[in-house]
Amino acid sequence: MKFFVDTADVNDIKELAETGLLDGVTTNPSLIAKSGRNFLEVIKEICELTDGPVSAEVASTAYADMISEGEKLAKIAENVTIKVPLTWDGLKACKYFTSRDIMVNVTLCFSAAQAILAAKAGATFVSPFVGRLDDMGQDGLGLIGEICQIYDNYEEFDTQVLVASVRNPIHIIESAKMGAHVATIPPSVMKQLAYHPLTEKGLATFIADWAKTGQKI
Repeated sequence: MKFFVDTADVNDIKELAETGLLDGVTTNPSLIAKSGRNFLEVIKEICELTDGPVSAEVASTAYADMISEGEKLAKIAENVTIKVPLTWDGLKACKYFTSRDIMVNVTLCFSAAQAILAAKAGATFVSPFVGRLDDMGQDGLGLIGEICQIYDNYEEFDTQVLVASVRNPIHIIESAKMGAHVATIPPSVMKQLAYHPLTEKGLATFIADWAKTGQKI
């Protein structure tokens, strides 16, 4: 499974990139707004920090405007992935960009039917929102399983399942079991993956035992 980080905070991206665990970045208008910075400048800087896909979302909802904005974003760097909503105009825009060998992330997916359309439109990634479905009392992880099963049935579907709206490590682990290709993860949740109380307890014991020896390496 590939790990993308879901943030527009350049410092967080730098830190995670240094671990070698980062395969890409996703951003959205809400994350950019939190950064308080110029959208195009932030995307350019992020693209310089990773060789992996960097999702940059169009702000418009009309097809022609999506194309205009997406073309501007695509010029920033080769690893820019144009992010479009899973609407009728968004699917048309997806087809436009993928036919020109530009990566596309179709976002705000909440059903298997929508995911089928994204694959038919040639999306590089489709982003089902697990956490938001869970918030409504629906089975977010169940949707991941459905999409993975459907995509596996058809060799012509090259779209990667990008698990979004991740809230906890369980979302990542269960999605990986189902064969999801990518998870886009908040920095805090990515760090949670490394934590286990028994690891911390064992490390404390090792440190204490080593200190008793009075040795240094």
